[in-house]
Amino acid sequence: MFVVSGTASSRRRAGLSLRVRSEGLIVSTLSDLLAEHTGLSGTTADHLQLVVAEWQLLSDLSFADFLLWVPVGEEDPAGDNRFLCVAQARPTTAPTAHSEDLVGTEVTPPDHPQLRRAVREKRICREEDPRWHMGVPVRRETIPVRLENSVVAVLSRDTNLAVPRVPSPLEISYLGSAADLCQMIADGSFPTAEPSPDVHTSPRVGDGLIRLDSAGTVVFASPNALSAYHRMGHAADLVGGQLAPLTRSLLSDPFDADEVSQRIRQALDGQPGMRIEAEARGATVLFRALPLQPRGQAAGALVLVRDVTEVKRRDRALLSKDATIREIHHRVKNNLQTVAALLRLQSRRTGNNTAKQALDESVRRVTSIALVHETLSMSVDERVDLDDVVDRVIPMMSDLASAGAGVNVRRQGRFGVVAAELATPLVMVLTELVQNALEHAFAEGEGGEVVVQAERSARWLDAVISDDGQGLPKDFSLEHAERLGLQIVRTLVESELRGSLSLRGRDQRGTEAVLRVPLKYRR
Repeated sequence: MFVVSGTASSRRRAGLSLRVRSEGLIVSTLSDLLAEHTGLSGTTADHLQLVVAEWQLLSDLSFADFLLWVPVGEEDPAGDNRFLCVAQARPTTAPTAHSEDLVGTEVTPPDHPQLRRAVREKRICREEDPRWHMGVPVRRETIPVRLENSVVAVLSRDTNLAVPRVPSPLEISYLGSAADLCQMIADGSFPTAEPSPDVHTSPRVGDGLIRLDSAGTVVFASPNALSAYHRMGHAADLVGGQLAPLTRSLLSDPFDADEVSQRIRQALDGQPGMRIEAEARGATVLFRALPLQPRGQAAGALVLVRDVTEVKRRDRALLSKDATIREIHHRVKNNLQTVAALLRLQSRRTGNNTAKQALDESVRRVTSIALVHETLSMSVDERVDLDDVVDRVIPMMSDLASAGAGVNVRRQGRFGVVAAELATPLVMVLTELVQNALEHAFAEGEGGEVVVQAERSARWLDAVISDDGQGLPKDFSLEHAERLGLQIVRTLVESELRGSLSLRGRDQRGTEAVLRVPLKYRR
């Protein structure tokens, strides 16, 4: 059953089409909406995540709401897509243009023609006249989100015109910086994936903003930026000075001073940088420098600063808690390795081949889980790089395989980073499927190859474990398989991963196991 919010008249006033949501299942996150309604590649979804991670900066600088629209569904006879709003940001520097939540709203080209224009013309488009939205005059602009040579989505910048604004140096500088960054989005040069900008802990516009010209001279500094520099020991104004050498002279640690100064200069040269923390006269300040290069032309840089002296004191308690969690993972890993060592010792002293094989399989399973906990012991966000774990598990499985040493196991493609709750069952399933291929696909002493192929999209993680061995028995059925390894796999796929698994013969020779795991929000 579907429900539609708002009356028909209110929807016409808003200039929007029907807003449809599944009753009892409201999808709210960007990843979920992209997975549910689009077929975007994993690379495109990652780029849109980067845009959303950065756009609070754009919203605050623009004094405007930002909406992210993606084309969905089949094109109509005129060649036009419908568009779905998959994310929304409101400014902290001005009244919002949309008091209601528009995430999940779907529009057609007549409702919002600027979306179609931005995609077709690959440029920023602005409406001639403001329009009224729920009693508020709103000016809409659309910014194409370019990835490589394609427009993959559109940003709508909606400004509330109900509150008159008096031009000031702050507003002029903010709007000019926003215009440069929006043009860089249309160019495809912002945001960048590397180096990681750490935007969730970076300074924001309201914390302190400094605008530099192409020569590195300060042309604007917000009041909060001035306050941060005053805490660092600089009593004079910043405008007109060279920021990089000035900052270097204020910082206590010479290495931090060189690093901050270098990152400011790199931003002037067009290189993005991560945030960096430095101390001066007892104050702790965060810095982040952003290059401004609209249409590929150097236009200076933005430097965001934030005084985090008080925040650092509270963070120490959280750091202690995080360290405790990582220490628990480390101890669990050590305990599992001890269990694996004891099982390995028992296996060496066992004369019964069946018991020895069962113990060796237990060693492999326990060691796989231990590798996940070892990774978590070094992670700060309870996430696991699955490629790293799989690459460490594969040699271990080859060593324990009972088949000939001539079987080569390799990984193809990338699994990427997954949440801790997915990591353990995924690693277990992959190791069991590879081990099953090593043990049953090849005759004793026979050579061959086992390939673990991974492919990831916004919605799915797909893995295919294929071999060029002797193939499946004619009467094989995964549902009725009695092997313990396959029973473990079926249980984990159904109960933990909520995915699907099938085993089938290859066209030429061998077998392939096809695993599909959903990456949507897991309830």
